[in-house]
Amino acid sequence: MLPLAADFAVGHVAAVKIVIEKHPEGYVAYPAGVQGVIVGQGSTYEEALRDVQSALRFHVETFGRESLESESPALDAFVAEASV
Repeated sequence: MLPLAADFAVGHVAAVKIVIEKHPEGYVAYPAGVQGVIVGQGSTYEEALRDVQSALRFHVETFGRESLESESPALDAFVAEASV
């Protein structure tokens, strides 16, 4: 089973939790608890992770390191299934 989140460090900024979802068409990755739209995708888990890391680097280059800071950062990420 693949891990739910991977840590991504940007310079001296604390690690960011990355959520990677598997879909029939491929993988989608996004940072948990980061404001703004930052998404990566790929045919494999690794491609989606690399793509979202690239998107995060671009985000930091464009908006600065403080753009990743949050008053309420994601401490962990979980997946649960519920019947509705």
